[in-house]
Amino acid sequence: MELKIILYILIIFIIVLLAFLLKNKNFFVTIICSLLILEIIVAPKLCIDGAVSGALLFFYKVFPSLFSFLIVSNIIMAYDGIYIYSKILGNALCTPLKLPKSCSFVLIISLLCGYPLGAKYACDLYEKNIINLNTCERLLNIASNASPLFVLGSVGISMLKDSKIGYILLLSNALSCIAMGFLLPANIYNNKNGFKGTHIYSDSNIGNVLKSSIENSIKTCLSIGGFVTLFSVVNNILKNNYLFNSLVYKISLMFNISKDVLQGFLLGIIEMTNGCNLVSSSNSSMLLKIALVSFLFTFSGLSIISQVYSFTYKFNISMKKYIYKKVLQGISCSIISVILYKFMYLNESKQSFNIDYTTTASVQHTFLIVLIILTILPWIIFRIKKLFHIP
Repeated sequence: MELKIILYILIIFIIVLLAFLLKNKNFFVTIICSLLILEIIVAPKLCIDGAVSGALLFFYKVFPSLFSFLIVSNIIMAYDGIYIYSKILGNALCTPLKLPKSCSFVLIISLLCGYPLGAKYACDLYEKNIINLNTCERLLNIASNASPLFVLGSVGISMLKDSKIGYILLLSNALSCIAMGFLLPANIYNNKNGFKGTHIYSDSNIGNVLKSSIENSIKTCLSIGGFVTLFSVVNNILKNNYLFNSLVYKISLMFNISKDVLQGFLLGIIEMTNGCNLVSSSNSSMLLKIALVSFLFTFSGLSIISQVYSFTYKFNISMKKYIYKKVLQGISCSIISVILYKFMYLNESKQSFNIDYTTTASVQHTFLIVLIILTILPWIIFRIKKLFHIP
């Protein structure tokens, strides 16, 4: 067994050394893909199971919610919805975040449906010359949050078995996006260079608009489905890889961390859904689970980051900076979720986590009130700053 580990490490070391010496990205990628091909040949059932699992995840979870949302969003954009949203919600949503009013549509799309639609429509605005490159880069990190359905349903109720925790995670996710809006520098952005408010009324035939919207939605969904399936295969290979499991075991002993938690967190960095599920099903404390799960679905994982890159690769946008900012957002979401959890369960530390209907209903009402306050608060701050001439 030890000889097997040494052999694995030696192969990885040789690959990294050759890539460093040659400084050739093509060589490195080719070697990695060749190793994946060998893994597929050696363990075909493992890879097929991973592909089937990813395909089922896409067709039953991702596609139903994404496809219809994409069609409707494309129709809205075709009929000048960006201008309409900017007039109605532009000042309240965008001004406190130092974004042009035209970004309100992207913020709402991201809030309702989650990634990677925020990235897609941010790039669409830049491609249409509605926003500049600096604004697009900021918008990519601000309009970058998990779907409310995933956070509440999948993580809160299905994985952590508590709808109240689902609302805590959803609120902390939204607050981390707002925090990124205040933290990211916007000195290049100038209000005068933003959205002018000009628009052209579209009298396009609804049939043509619907046809192009469906075609665009199918293309986007298939691209996302490919990423989901690919990373599901990679995750399945790693999960059953001897070297990976041995390293996880050694690190868990070294830092006295649960092996299940560490494995879930590392796999979640690659594909966050599987990682969140593994962390949630571990025997660790609820506080640790919340901290790690909130980081994972905010960071989004390499699978979602690759989907974002599929929209941004045409532009001069640094993915290194994007990933760095996603790590910061994940840490901020983790801290906020822990604070909210401690605040909500301050007097309930020994309470069991059974779902009670009346308690859940009260939490839902509280969450709606907080959400309304958070929606109105930026507008109030903007008005106060304007009243007292605060820059």
